Amino acid sequence: MKQTLRFDQISCRLQVEGLPDVSAGQAGDALGIITGWSLQWAGRPELEGKKDHLLALMQTVLTYARLLISGAPRALSSAERPVELSPTGPGLHRLLLRSSQPNTPPLEVQLDDAELADLVRVLDQLRLDARLQLPLEIPPPLPLRGRELAERIPKRQRFAAPAAALLVLGLSTAAALLWPPPKPLPPQPTTGKLAAPR
Repeated sequence: MKQTLRFDQISCRLQVEGLPDVSAGQAGDALGIITGWSLQWAGRPELEGKKDHLLALMQTVLTYARLLISGAPRALSSAERPVELSPTGPGLHRLLLRSSQPNTPPLEVQLDDAELADLVRVLDQLRLDARLQLPLEIPPPLPLRGRELAERIPKRQRFAAPAAALLVLGLSTAAALLWPPPKPLPPQPTTGKLAAPR
């Protein structure tokens, strides 16, 4: 029996259709086989595709959102990826979707932060829905790379501690050079008594 899962947010609606996987013992409202999906946007063309396209969309969008929240946004793009996402300006993002159909140009969608957040929410709702009973190959969250962590800290703050250390070192060296050397102590007279020989 065909099942439909629907997830709504303000700017988009995700609808996933499929069937229970009878070979895995699924029944009722379980969805173990995805036969198709569609994503409706307010004022934009509707997207649709098969399971592979949905997985590619989830992998790219959720990874990009994690980087964005971490303060290290970067483009997730390559010629082999069916879905690309990259920052295009403050609060703006470019979503590029490549069709698997021959002679079909890629679809480009410009999203603002609110629309991207809505897209993340519907994909998360799908991923966490108990009715969806098939493994999703979503990359696990990974820590940021060293360079990405360094780039999150403003340059002024990054260089403040080393600059302060150099300044303190320079001042202490200058003070040591300008400080007069201690005067030698005058020789102390020896007042010891000589013992008489026995």
